[in-house]
Amino acid sequence: MQKKNIFILIGILFYTINIKACTIFSCSRGGETFVAANEDDTTPFTRIWYNPASSNRYASVCFGAPDMQVAAAMNEYGLFFDFAAANYDFTQLNLTNPYPGDIMWEILGTCKTVKEAIVILKKYDYISYSQALIADKYGNSVLVSPKGITEKNGDFQVNSNCNMINGKLSCRRPEIANEMLSGSKENSVEFLKKILDKTHQEGELNTLYSTIFDLKKGIIYVYLFHDYNIVYIIDLKSELKKGYRIENLADHFPASFAYENFSKNHSLYLKESIFQEMKNKGIDRTIDHYISESEKLSPKNEKLNSALLEAALQLIKYSWNEHNNGSMWYYWFSKPYGYDVQQYKDRKLTSAEKLLKYLSSKETTDLKLQNFMYEMIGFINLTQGDKILAKEFYEKAVTNPDKAYSVTLIRGKEILNRMKDIKK
Repeated sequence: MQKKNIFILIGILFYTINIKACTIFSCSRGGETFVAANEDDTTPFTRIWYNPASSNRYASVCFGAPDMQVAAAMNEYGLFFDFAAANYDFTQLNLTNPYPGDIMWEILGTCKTVKEAIVILKKYDYISYSQALIADKYGNSVLVSPKGITEKNGDFQVNSNCNMINGKLSCRRPEIANEMLSGSKENSVEFLKKILDKTHQEGELNTLYSTIFDLKKGIIYVYLFHDYNIVYIIDLKSELKKGYRIENLADHFPASFAYENFSKNHSLYLKESIFQEMKNKGIDRTIDHYISESEKLSPKNEKLNSALLEAALQLIKYSWNEHNNGSMWYYWFSKPYGYDVQQYKDRKLTSAEKLLKYLSSKETTDLKLQNFMYEMIGFINLTQGDKILAKEFYEKAVTNPDKAYSVTLIRGKEILNRMKDIKK
């Protein structure tokens, strides 16, 4: 029972890291089927990644933060999902049968319709502080939460996350969307764009990007940082033919002072700058340059080392995503699938290891952070097939439990248990 409770807790965390205040709605009328969304968050640097079909998964496009968690996605058959944060008291819900991975990712890869998705959803409990909207090109949509499944009643459905306070919604976003959809029979990109504009947010929590998905045609209209005058159009069928890749959403838009100013004030800005340099000058040359900079004594040294650690982790996330059909880094969230480490060679992992070995070799009083880096080096070697060296670093990471993060202990002990027959 204790293990099951831990698994449920991890499942809750898994779905809430990057789910903020969003407004999402489906609309099917006049022979057209659309889904539109404002993605509201505090972390810019949105990624888009394209996943070609595999032997057991449909092709898809995903939108998400740099950690490669999927915020919204559509597959080649026009099945879509997106999340809005919500508050649930799990002590009042009898949730005992969570899906052993990412249930929405399973739906994206194996289902063509909402009806097929419901079959999977009814087999498991949906464990998440979020409410998901799932829609298909036939005009069907449902809201999915830990409390159950709500099918669309009428020709539109709104998914938003304003809380109820004294019986009233704490914000107007869902009301505005409902009023505009119910007050018109229109269903077009221009009309839906007006709703997105009316419900977007500015301030500490911003509408980072907005999307309108034409589920029948496989066309996606994308707007950056609540600017609805400039659109980036994605033809999913055409883009999937180009193969797997990860892109920065902002690269598809002209320079914007508002977006750039917001991004520069974010803690991940330096790491993102390092990645831009990798793109322009190559990974090895960039890493050598910044290691050299780190060796210099200067006030920016500590900040740079933190950014280099984030860069190493980003390289691992990219590598996992590419070699695991576009999925997020399950190992990071202690998901069962994450421990089934597929072995492959990847320059990104070699580069990440170089950064981690450099950073972990520096004198530090933060032994928990150092042991975390040992864990990451162990993971890289395990992935690249050197199980003996991997075991050595995992043992270093967990030898002193008082000087290790709890997640390092959980993951490290699980991996060592699976490697117990490996001898040096």
